[in-house]
Amino acid sequence: MSSAPSVLFVCVHNAGRSQMAAAFLTHLAADRVQVRSAGTAPAAAANPVAVEAMREAGIDISARTPTVLTAGTVEASDVVITMGCGDSCPHFPGTRYLDWQLDDPAGADIATVRRIRDDIEHRVRGLLAELGVAPVG
Repeated sequence: MSSAPSVLFVCVHNAGRSQMAAAFLTHLAADRVQVRSAGTAPAAAANPVAVEAMREAGIDISARTPTVLTAGTVEASDVVITMGCGDSCPHFPGTRYLDWQLDDPAGADIATVRRIRDDIEHRVRGLLAELGVAPVG
């Protein structure tokens, strides 16, 4: 990996899990990791309950727009972390893939989304350790 590894978070709608993960990694790694997120069937906007849960954690994702997953985005990433997109995520040789089994926050209440958010933060901190990047906060 280069001095600034590239991480891509992928879920179906790119409205909850992958947005929260990308926001945590961006927040904790600053500019030492290139961070992307995408979805196989992106929603029109970020999940409002995920937005609220992240706001409670001091991170604003309200302006983030779900993005469609492309083969080029996957190919340009050192690590691809999937979150429920299954076989619709393209795979390329030489790319490291991780699958994080996380509940989908779509339609969930704030208490459930807080639990998912906290699980994601824990996993992102573990990923930083694996990448050898000390968290900023």
